[in-house]
Amino acid sequence: MKVINVADISEAIKDMCIETNYSLSADMQIALDKAERCEESPLGKQILSKLKDNLKIAGEDQIPICQDTGMAVVFAEIGQDVHVNGGWIEDAINEGVRRGYTEGYLRKSVVGDPIIRKNTGDNTPAVIHYFMVPGDKIKLTLAPKGFGSENMSRVFMLKPADGVEGIKNAILTAVKDAGPNACPPMVVGVGIGGTFEKCALLAKKALTRAAGENSEDPFIKAMEEELLEKINALGIGPGGLGGTTTAFAVNIETYATHIAGLPVGVNICCHVNRHATRIL
Repeated sequence: MKVINVADISEAIKDMCIETNYSLSADMQIALDKAERCEESPLGKQILSKLKDNLKIAGEDQIPICQDTGMAVVFAEIGQDVHVNGGWIEDAINEGVRRGYTEGYLRKSVVGDPIIRKNTGDNTPAVIHYFMVPGDKIKLTLAPKGFGSENMSRVFMLKPADGVEGIKNAILTAVKDAGPNACPPMVVGVGIGGTFEKCALLAKKALTRAAGENSEDPFIKAMEEELLEKINALGIGPGGLGGTTTAFAVNIETYATHIAGLPVGVNICCHVNRHATRIL
């Protein structure tokens, strides 16, 4: 059995907090470069150029790429043959977030109670999703989520009779309603199936898949490509000021569901779509 110390978990989370908030991931950089080349609106092209300038300045000055450094969302895939030593894994993850946001001088945006709303001062606690998987490794994926785009996300409890067209209409409705508020160009994560909470979790996880990496399922891949085309035809454009690049990608994940249900979750992320992964 492999033994992993909690200190290594904290260190990995700390590093990812700083990395994701200071620099764009490789897949998002490629998507942004492609969008700037292909954008048909002069204003849209100018906005994309300014976004790239912002990223360059952030990299040179080692400052966050966005003022909203998000709430830390962690996907922890834990191999069943792993033993975590030295403490509780949840404490280790939150310690990594605390250190990352403190040592990285990142904005602390978390309140300890949704009603009392007193800031915790260190951006903890994180939102953590645990998955037991085969093997002797721990895979940690961190996705700091800003709330301009998070607030635009939706869950639709469709009926099976609504079918594929109902799913497409729900996704397009969510994007139209989001408009400029989600800081486009956006990445649209979609979860189809499961239950009320499962489809939302699928949609969140979909955002961590590399932009431009379509589903391996040919039917879902075709749906992703069709929806991306339709979303970009809405004319919302970069910054919501018009153009042909409203989204970089549509990522869809699916799961089994009940015969009476068709849950659809749409989790929208802004143009930075921060995510990073470490395997211990």
